[in-house]
Amino acid sequence: MSATNQAPTLTGWRRFWFIFTLLTGTWTMSISQSSLSTVYPTFMRDFGISASTVQWLTTGFMLTMVVIMPISPWLLNNIGFKKLFLTVLILFDAGSIIIYFAPSFPVMMIGRLIKAAAVGVLFPSYQSILLMITPEGKRGSTMGIAGLVMGTALASGPIISGIVLKFTDWHGLFAVFITVATVLILISFATIQDVVVNKPSKLDFLSIVTLLGFAGILYVVNEIGKANVNWTFSWILLIVSIVAVAYFTYRQFHLKTPLLELRVLKTFNYDLAIFLTAISYVALIVVTIIFPLYYQGILKVSPFVSGMSLVPGAVFLAILNPLTGTLAEKIGYKQIMLLGMAMIVLGWLVLALLNRQLNLVTMILLAALIEGGNAFVMMPAVTLGANSLPNELVSHGTAVITTVRQILGSAGVAVATLVLSNVTATQLKAGVPSLVANLRGYHTVFWMMLGIEVVGLILALLLRDERAK
Repeated sequence: MSATNQAPTLTGWRRFWFIFTLLTGTWTMSISQSSLSTVYPTFMRDFGISASTVQWLTTGFMLTMVVIMPISPWLLNNIGFKKLFLTVLILFDAGSIIIYFAPSFPVMMIGRLIKAAAVGVLFPSYQSILLMITPEGKRGSTMGIAGLVMGTALASGPIISGIVLKFTDWHGLFAVFITVATVLILISFATIQDVVVNKPSKLDFLSIVTLLGFAGILYVVNEIGKANVNWTFSWILLIVSIVAVAYFTYRQFHLKTPLLELRVLKTFNYDLAIFLTAISYVALIVVTIIFPLYYQGILKVSPFVSGMSLVPGAVFLAILNPLTGTLAEKIGYKQIMLLGMAMIVLGWLVLALLNRQLNLVTMILLAALIEGGNAFVMMPAVTLGANSLPNELVSHGTAVITTVRQILGSAGVAVATLVLSNVTATQLKAGVPSLVANLRGYHTVFWMMLGIEVVGLILALLLRDERAK
């Protein structure tokens, strides 16, 4: 059925298989985003590259996603969703195949950027579609399932790659992605339908060019703390990027049909929802990156044990996510997000106050507390934000939220890593023993994260309870 006519209503098994295929594709792509860090040492050895070079597999992926995400509303409104979803899967599959057969690192990088473009389109789009096909009163439980997919994929990416690498080399990981993506392409012909009515509009290429400013800003943020940085170039890039983002923002408010409808920012609860989902995401992603470093650097466990130590938190997150959406519908989104932010703040508070080496069990429990709190905040905030907007602006709203979340999440990890390395290096130069120096570096990160999450708790207090409405 053409999306230019009345979009079909999904019910029963048609709805189940539609959502199953959509979320399975999203989960697979999310896994690919977070699973490569475990494989970096292998890439460095096989391709003869440095740590700073291999890091571009993450940095390039992130920069590409940030540029592509704001284009997703235009794609949703101008291309039938079935065609868009199949294109995304084909791009992801093609990128994985290129990486699998890559004879050199530059070729691998091309495949990685193709995959990043696919993920950048899908991440905002799948949330928009789920919100559009679900009545407002049931959005909480549906987005709870979506949160389960996002949260567990982010946390379990390193776990899955660790298990695969235990039995095969890095090619095996991409063989898994190729197999799953190919099966999903075949299934999608039968399960995915055009559920969005097309609203054709002209694509504003100048807006797309100015979107590169977001990538420029993030690039400079990720250069902070690195050795041999050309700061003349970086400062020029930062200024040009800020000007580009400012012009992008100005242009969206003055175009008759903007690429990204920024007027959604005039809604109070939506604005708070943006920062709440981003702040909770920062907490989650810092846990999944900084905690394994603590396990290996302070507690001296193996990479495999370090990866498996993330399992309890991922399982707890998976159990809570569907429940939080249902609870939000019953007792209110503000109450749920206050509880979640309180859990996150408590986790970082304990880490900050316990100024000594913690054992593995304590760290696992605190990671589970923080990740559990994320379940009460990230997707409920997306749902609350969408409920604050008219349906025709939902795709724009989710694109803005997803983009801001990605930017702040990436910046948060970069700053946390920078603080950890700089504080540790300063302590070592002062003659402090290595273990103590590292512990002080981690505790500085814990205090920083506590400050960020307290801001989130304050924002949750400012939310307007719209249950009466």
